[in-house]
Amino acid sequence: MAAEFKDLCLDANDHQALADWWCAALGYRRHDPDGDPASPVPIEDPAGRGPLIWINPVPERKTVKNRMHLDVWGSTEELLAAGATLVRARDEDIGWDVLADPEGNEFCVFAR
Repeated sequence: MAAEFKDLCLDANDHQALADWWCAALGYRRHDPDGDPASPVPIEDPAGRGPLIWINPVPERKTVKNRMHLDVWGSTEELLAAGATLVRARDEDIGWDVLADPEGNEFCVFAR
């Protein structure tokens, strides 16, 4: 085996706010070991099922489509109400909705 999955990383201009958004969306909790507001923010699944996600501060805004993204089980309506935006609704070609988080990072939402 050449590699083993470790963590997932997501870039953000306002990494603190985006960490809070993803915590609320996924039911994750922050795990800020050093408490430095300029440091990346790791968020974790309290049940231990999901991956550790690092929300990393970057100066540039997202400008093109993600090459990698999250797939989640969930409610499109609730995520939209929480601040996500609809990029593409499920249709005859795809059986899921494509949303974007408040910073434009795309993710797919599958109904349970």
